[in-house]
This record gives sequence, C-alpha cells and structure tokens, in this order.
Amino acid sequence: MDEELFFEEEDFETQVNVSTLRRTAKLGFRHWQMMGGFALGILFVSMLEAYFNVLVARVIDEGLMAGDMQRLTETSIQYGLVWIPFALCVFLFIISAGYLGHRVQYDLRKEMFAHLQKLQLAYYDKTPTGWLQARVTSDVTRVGDLVSWGFLDLMWGTAAISTSLAFMFWMNWQLASVVALIVPLILVAAWYFKRRILQQYRTVRKANSNITRAYSESISGARVVKALGREDINLDRFEDLTTTMFESSFRAMWLSALFLPVVQFIAALGVGAIIWVGGWQVELGQLSVGEIQAFVGYVTFMLWPIQQLAAVYATMQQAIASAERVFSLLDTEPTIVDSANAVDPVSLRGDIVFDHVHFAYDNENDVLHDFSLHVRPGETLALVGPTGAGKSTIVNLVARFYEPTHGRICIAGRDYKEWTLQGIQSKLGMVLQTPYLFSGSILDNIRYGRLDATDDEVIAAAQTAGADSFINDLEHQYTTQVGEDGVLLSVGQKQLISLARAILADPDILIMDEATSSVDTLTEALIQQGMETLMQGRTSFVIAHRLSTIKNADRILVLKDGQIDEIGTHRELLRERGHYYDLYTKQFRKEREVELVKVYGADAVLA
Repeated sequence: MDEELFFEEEDFETQVNVSTLRRTAKLGFRHWQMMGGFALGILFVSMLEAYFNVLVARVIDEGLMAGDMQRLTETSIQYGLVWIPFALCVFLFIISAGYLGHRVQYDLRKEMFAHLQKLQLAYYDKTPTGWLQARVTSDVTRVGDLVSWGFLDLMWGTAAISTSLAFMFWMNWQLASVVALIVPLILVAAWYFKRRILQQYRTVRKANSNITRAYSESISGARVVKALGREDINLDRFEDLTTTMFESSFRAMWLSALFLPVVQFIAALGVGAIIWVGGWQVELGQLSVGEIQAFVGYVTFMLWPIQQLAAVYATMQQAIASAERVFSLLDTEPTIVDSANAVDPVSLRGDIVFDHVHFAYDNENDVLHDFSLHVRPGETLALVGPTGAGKSTIVNLVARFYEPTHGRICIAGRDYKEWTLQGIQSKLGMVLQTPYLFSGSILDNIRYGRLDATDDEVIAAAQTAGADSFINDLEHQYTTQVGEDGVLLSVGQKQLISLARAILADPDILIMDEATSSVDTLTEALIQQGMETLMQGRTSFVIAHRLSTIKNADRILVLKDGQIDEIGTHRELLRERGHYYDLYTKQFRKEREVELVKVYGADAVLA
C-alpha cells in the first residue's frame, strides 16, 4: 500500500501536458450540447457579474449624488431584477457541470471495464490489482472533475476577468489600462504561491507515506528489532522522517499565511492607483464618483477568479497525471485477439494437438521447448512434474489465455486461432486450486457456469458435484450469500460450488488444476466423485499431486524443463522406473501408506 502511495506521488509530479489535456477535453466534447450550454451560461453569468458594477455606479451617480430618489428607486429595482437571471444561470451551469462530470466518469468507467475484458491474462499477471482499481476509481473521478469543475473554473475565471476588463475599457480606458497592468502581477503572485504550496504539500504526503511504512515495519518487526538491538537506529531514522514532514508542513503553512496578504497588497496598490488617477479625472469632470466605485469593485471582484485560476493549475497537475494513467490503460492493445476470419466453433470435442510449440512469458526464456503432444478426444491427461516444468503453461495455452511464441495448437482439426476467443473459452470448464466465488448467493455462483440455467438445473449440478448436502444444511440453502470471494464458506465448500459450476457449464474441454490439494479427505472424496462424473466423455487436463487423482488418468505426462520426459499410464510409468517412479516413491508412497493404515491398521502395514 505504501509503495502504491509513493508511486502515486511520483506520477503527481507530471506537468500539464497539452496533448493529454486536449484528449481529456474531448471526453467532454462528446457531449457538445452540454458543453456549449455550459460555456454560454458561464459567459452570460460573467457579463451579468460585470454589469452589476455598472448598476452600482448608476445608483451612486444618478440616484444618490444627484439626489433623484425616483432614479435611485429605478436603478435599485433594476439591480434586484438582474439577480433573477443571474441566479438562474448559476444554478443551471452548476447542474450542467455536475451532470457532465458524472457522465464523463460513467463513460470512462464503462469504456475501461469493457477494455479490461479484452486484455490478455498476461496483462493481469504483470499489473497489480490495486493499480487497476485506482485507475477505475480515483483516477476516473479526478478526470471527470477536471472536465467539469476544472474547466468550469478555468472558463469562469477567464471569462470573469475578460468581461470585467472589457466593461472597464468601455467606461474609462485610462483607468482600465492601470488595472490591466495590475492583473498580471496578481496572476503571477497567485501562480507562484500556489505552486510553492503545492510542492510543499507533495513533500508532506511523501513523508507521511514513509512515516506510515516505517511505523508499520517497526511494529510488525518488533521482535527482530529488539533481537538485533536496532532501536536507536530506527528512532533516528523515524526522527529524520518526522522532521522532514514538520518542516515541509510549516513551510506550506507559512506560504499559505503569506499568500493572501501579498495578493491583497498588490490589489490595494491597484485600488490606490485607481483612486489617485480617478480623483484627478473627477476634478476635471472626466469621471464620476460612481465610476470610481465601479472600478474599485472590479479590482476586488477579480481577486477571486484570479485565485481560482491559480488553483486550477494544481488541480490540472493531479488530473493530468490521472488522465495519463487512464489513457495508458485504454491505449494498451490486447495481444490475443480474433483473426479476421475467425468463426465460432460448434463443438471442441476433437483432437488437441501441440505442434512444435515454443512458449516464453518474457519472450526470452522458453518455458516450453519444441513441445509436441496429441491428446485424443475424451482422453484424461494428467500433468506431473516439478514446479516450473510447464504444467500450468500447457493448460493456459489450451485455454488460449496465452498463445504459442512459435508453433501452433490445433483443436478439433483446426488451428485454434481460427476459432473465436469467446467460442473457445465458452466451451472450457476450469476447477482451480483456489476457486473464486463472486459476491451473491450460492445459486447465482453456480449459475455463472451457464446463465440461462433453471433453478432445477443448478440444483442437479450441485447434486452431481456432491455440494447439495452441505447447501441444504445452511439456513438459507441455495440463497445463502457467500460474501466477497466466498469468505463466508470454507475452502472445501467453495471448491464443491466451483465444481458444480463447471458441471452446469457442460464444457467440451475440462481443466482441473490442483482441485483437491487444499481440502480435507471427506471433501476430497466428494470432489473426486464429481470429477469422475464430469470427466466422462470430455477431454480433460488434470494437474494434481495426489495419487488418487493421477493414477486413473488415461495417460500421465511427466514434464521436465518444458519438455516431455515420460508419457504413459500409471502402471507403464512405474514399470519404466524413470522420473515418474522417483516422484511416486518420494511423494506418493507416504500417501499410499496412510491409505493402507486406514484399511489394514498400522500394525499390519509396519509388519
């Protein structure tokens, strides 16, 4: 978690990239009607805000200074009436901005989720789940906020300053020129302070991440720390981290405290210049008191949009970094896709042939070397061998989670790249060592194997798998909620549900990967019985270490260093006294002795 925070902060350093900003803006322009109304609303609001100061000038000059109470009443009513369309426009463009932001988030999340479904398994092997979750959640939220509220602040700030300057030049170009010289100074000061404050808070976040990691490691590794006498060293390191955080926090606070007085001081200089120059013009009859008040109002009003524009810079830094990560995910091209002439297979119940297959996960070190194999229809093939020999690689290639680096794989008489990816994987059944269940009921999880299955068909599959008994013992039976990843069930119960799901799918090809390695003996017997039913009449690949599963296979394939070391039936391989025999005597004999003890008793076996 801390590493994730660290890398997030590194990405946060990303400067505003124009091409990424342009691509982000296009997300909003997909809804151009909303964006257009949005922009017009902001422009109209900015013009009304600027016009308020004109009305104030008329109230003073034509009403108060002239002593004309009727004109004072008229201008006051006019001032109040202008607030009605102003408030309505503010309401409408804020609603529009909110809708636009959430719509962009909706579009992005939908597009990203659809794209993730197309990516090959290798992408998930190399990409942390937390990274993907952060992209779809926090990063998408930031991008949506940039398109709506970020662009809103940018457009409103620019429009407010521009319309205010336009009205000032219309009223008196000499005073407007004075203000035009002051505005860039305020913008530069605001930008400088916001940037410095942002840098300090970035350092604070990094320091906080390091403090959290150090604190956690010190507590978790307390025994090692004490055993090696590293308390003083740990304390010194922790003190350095906290000092860094304190100093950066104090600098950020000091800059924040200084920011507003500096900006207000510059604005005060502008106001002073307006009053001094305007006073001379009043004396000469070139300017009215009300107009001076309007100019003062414009200067003080512009402080807020200027600060907003400076804040947008910080927002853009964060959002552009998020946008780049989102776009990098969307730009990732899937490496396993359907060919132009791919067709859906009617059935995959045919021969499976590995034809001189080479495969490497990193494109350098082959896991399979010139691997050739012919699996007959309906055959059960057991795969054994040491870790890294290529067992899981073979079944992953059959499932087309990966494709051969060289060579080809044929299923049912055709290169399997001529079949659609969906067509192949929809006719596969997999029961894994660690079964995965989705949040929902047991009924829903079994039905995931075939979504159009009836309740009766689901129950029949559970009965075949041997899961019906424990399910009926539960309070809510098939409607029992399993929790996230089946946390409310035992490993054995999850495995039985996974098996029932595979039975319901009625696959042409079955893959069993260590399906009984993590369960007790009773559950293993139930799973084994369900497996035997499921494997009848369909091609099956079984990865297992337990003798009870392997010895009944039609053939056993012994792998070593990515190549076939031995192949044959259980009896044939034992007679050859090769690698399989060594595995049997070293790994399986103990299991066999346990079985004999159960049947004949310990004394008979030892004798």
